[in-house]
Amino acid sequence: MPEGNSGGTGVSRRKFLLTSGAIGAAGLAGCSAEGEGGNGGNEASGDSGSDSGGNGGDSSSSSSDDGMNTSLLNAEGSSTVYPISNKGSSYWNANAPPSDGEYWGSNDESTVPGWDELDTDQNLADHFAGLYGFEPTNQRSEAPFPTTVSLSHSGTGCKAVRDGLVDIGNSSGPITAELDLSDSEAEEQFVDHVVGRDGQPVVVSSDIYDAGVTQLTGEQIRGIYQDEITNWSEIGGPDQEIFVIGRAEGSGTDTAFRLNMLGGADAPMPGVDSRFGQNQQVAEAVANNDGAIAYMALAFTSESVQPIGIEFEGTLYEPDKDAENTIFDSAYPLNRDLHMYTKITDDTPSGTDLREGAFLNMFLTTFGQTVFVEQNNYIPLPTADIESEAAKLPDQA
Repeated sequence: MPEGNSGGTGVSRRKFLLTSGAIGAAGLAGCSAEGEGGNGGNEASGDSGSDSGGNGGDSSSSSSDDGMNTSLLNAEGSSTVYPISNKGSSYWNANAPPSDGEYWGSNDESTVPGWDELDTDQNLADHFAGLYGFEPTNQRSEAPFPTTVSLSHSGTGCKAVRDGLVDIGNSSGPITAELDLSDSEAEEQFVDHVVGRDGQPVVVSSDIYDAGVTQLTGEQIRGIYQDEITNWSEIGGPDQEIFVIGRAEGSGTDTAFRLNMLGGADAPMPGVDSRFGQNQQVAEAVANNDGAIAYMALAFTSESVQPIGIEFEGTLYEPDKDAENTIFDSAYPLNRDLHMYTKITDDTPSGTDLREGAFLNMFLTTFGQTVFVEQNNYIPLPTADIESEAAKLPDQA
């Protein structure tokens, strides 16, 4: 049986499973509470040092003297998209001046990526909001309108934007799968804003990686999750039972994995021993338990949570950007879009209002793609995709 290595105390697989059910349930309950208006905390490194400002509980209408809607813009959903969205929100609310150099602008010590492409002398949020007609505040930590991001699941985020509870629903799975919609139904109700991509990895615990299991075939991974392969010795590893970890049902990571690996969003996975509600919880479970395998978001991998290469139909995709074929390539079968959905309404027939447009536009710049996407270990969009995503936004002022 796999032995846990956390704190130097061995924990049997059975004992872990008995306790992880309570931990997983608590994690899911925590997600639900956060989804009701909590800020959720940051799951990945890279925040600007300013939290996302607010808890999403009060988005009542407010407007500036010129009639612009300056009420709170709130987002909720996927723990995979959360590092991108929340870091963007943190930067937005900090509204750093162009003299900052570290988070925005340039000085003698540092310059933010893509600064030479931004023709502005305004604070960060003032600049992006100003493109859509909002008046600048010219004040650090006072954006033209505030933003907040809550942490839950992709399915929760999609339901929240559908029900008008939030402005933006973050999802790492397509809304068609999360809400059981046809493509045409989704297009009639929502606008799909793709802000980056995730080369969704499969990871193993360090003991398995060190034992030589650094790559598997797609068929072997399917066999593990369908309970056809239960011991690492069956696929070239040590004589050790496989501890199979999955994400919570309803998470975009789970939906995307089932779609891309097993062929359907509802494909059964009887091999799963334990499920967790957030990527961080999955990473901790892999790091603290021998014999483990899991699927997760790329941003949460580490030396103790090692991504492996996967061979699909004779092509090996490796977790190395310098390899011939990598998990960062668009051809990688587990590559997936990261979505921020907005809702089409009678008041906003285009599906995206000016606040949403200003905020989303920030992610579709070299600055945004580098700082919020790439620096969180996700895959930036190619230029053609950025242009097509920008075309979905409202016209700038």
